[in-house]
Amino acid sequence: APVAGLGLDTELQIERRFVPDECPRTVRSGDFVRYHYVGTFPDGQKFDSSYDRDSTFNVFVGKGQLIAGMDQALVGMCVNERRFVKIPPKLAYGSEGVSGVIPPDSVLHFDVLLMDIWNSEDQVQVHTYFTPPSCPRTIQVSDFVRYHYNGTFLDGTLFDSSHNRMKTYDTYVGIGWLIPGMDKGLLGMCVGEKRIITIPPFLAYGEEGDGKDIPGQASLVFDVALLDLHNPKDGISIENKVVPENCERRSQSGDFLRYHYNGTLLDGTFFDSSYSRNRTFDTYIGQGYVIAGMDEGLLGVCIGEKRRIVVPPHLGYGEEGRGNIPGSAVLVFDIHVIDFHNPSDSISITSHYKPPDCSVLSKKGDYLKYHYNASLLDGTLLDSTWNLGKTYNIVLGSGQVVLGMDMGLREMCVGEKRTVIIPPHLGYGEAGVDGEVPGSAVLVFDIELLELVAGLPEGYMFIWNGEVSPNLFEEIDKDGNGEVLLEEFSEYIHAQVASGKGKLAPGFDAEMIVKNMFTNQDRNGDGKVMAEEFKLKDQEAKHDEL
Repeated sequence: APVAGLGLDTELQIERRFVPDECPRTVRSGDFVRYHYVGTFPDGQKFDSSYDRDSTFNVFVGKGQLIAGMDQALVGMCVNERRFVKIPPKLAYGSEGVSGVIPPDSVLHFDVLLMDIWNSEDQVQVHTYFTPPSCPRTIQVSDFVRYHYNGTFLDGTLFDSSHNRMKTYDTYVGIGWLIPGMDKGLLGMCVGEKRIITIPPFLAYGEEGDGKDIPGQASLVFDVALLDLHNPKDGISIENKVVPENCERRSQSGDFLRYHYNGTLLDGTFFDSSYSRNRTFDTYIGQGYVIAGMDEGLLGVCIGEKRRIVVPPHLGYGEEGRGNIPGSAVLVFDIHVIDFHNPSDSISITSHYKPPDCSVLSKKGDYLKYHYNASLLDGTLLDSTWNLGKTYNIVLGSGQVVLGMDMGLREMCVGEKRTVIIPPHLGYGEAGVDGEVPGSAVLVFDIELLELVAGLPEGYMFIWNGEVSPNLFEEIDKDGNGEVLLEEFSEYIHAQVASGKGKLAPGFDAEMIVKNMFTNQDRNGDGKVMAEEFKLKDQEAKHDEL
């Protein structure tokens, strides 16, 4: 709609051909503007155009730097507004004109598009349009930040974007690494916050621009999303989520830990998880096997504890990053400690019940029958003889169970109940048992001893319960032919056991024991034992060097 005196060639005439929906500010006298224009005479002949020069016309308004009609016509315009202006000679170049360009007493027509407004009194403008629910810290001077941005001019023209490069802009704040307006506009931001920062040119790239994409005297608008924030002086931060009521032991340097974790960046972007691999992360702590921040953050944890460890990049993967972790990224680890031990640990035994008569204690060589529940330190059940409905039977000290279990079953009486905790180096080691016991797992056995059969002295698989016959060879050699075959030998030994005169080591295959005894006597390996070959154990030659 016309603003003033349309149709009168002696007066300034303004037609607003396009007005944007949003107009946060309008041109006032004293403002600096950047605009494009096409200048023509009433017959349509062009005499000038900023478009032909591929550069806006930049000027202060109301300070006599323009013809009077243009000074008046620009007042009240919005950025992106388009006006058609008719300026009479008295408000243009008058009766003199411009030699060779504008004849005297010319009416001038201008098609004007406003691109930019600012004032020397302007400051950085900040508009936050998204604030995260939690904001534990904000940007301060000397902090290092990672953020995404879209950079536009006031008219909305995009000149740069970190999103297009698919890489954050990473920089220190407040120490001169950024244009002054950006240094100021970022202060006070939270991770996850989104804000629009509008910067006048004298706090940006000034009269010269940046020599590439940003023209001189341009106001800049940055739409910023803050992803990350830390200070080079930061240490790790720890937030305890779940701490078990009973914490008999806390991790120390040199311990070996098994833990689950989710790893994210500060803005919540996921980068790794042990849960997705369905396997704990297993490592020594305090010895440089993991990043420095985790080495520190895993100290002092309890089994079953859940904590959040926030690691600044200088204690994480530094400026270079690794894999899908960007350089200079703060890392957030939500961990759950499954178990830990120390290579110097031995087994732990806790007796829960002993019968009144607990005088006969298990020892090496005894044959034991017992029930057990086997679990991990976090309570995960691995195995149970109660569920199977049958006992587990072994000869103590014969290598039939892991070393820690062998140790844990010693000096136990029938009816006793105890818990045995076995570190992995006395259990199933780093390899574990595929599909059953995780590698490097601490094991917990709840045991009840049901039966104990006393074993034989160490080194014996058969003993006599009484005096040995002086004619032993002759008694075994029933047919009196001077040689004993395996059948004769086996029949005789079993007869002695049946009558109670002899005893085989319990828990082993009796036939295998007898066969081994026979083989030991058959010294020349001819399948028969002669009188001169036959010797009792106490008649064997002693080998002190062994």
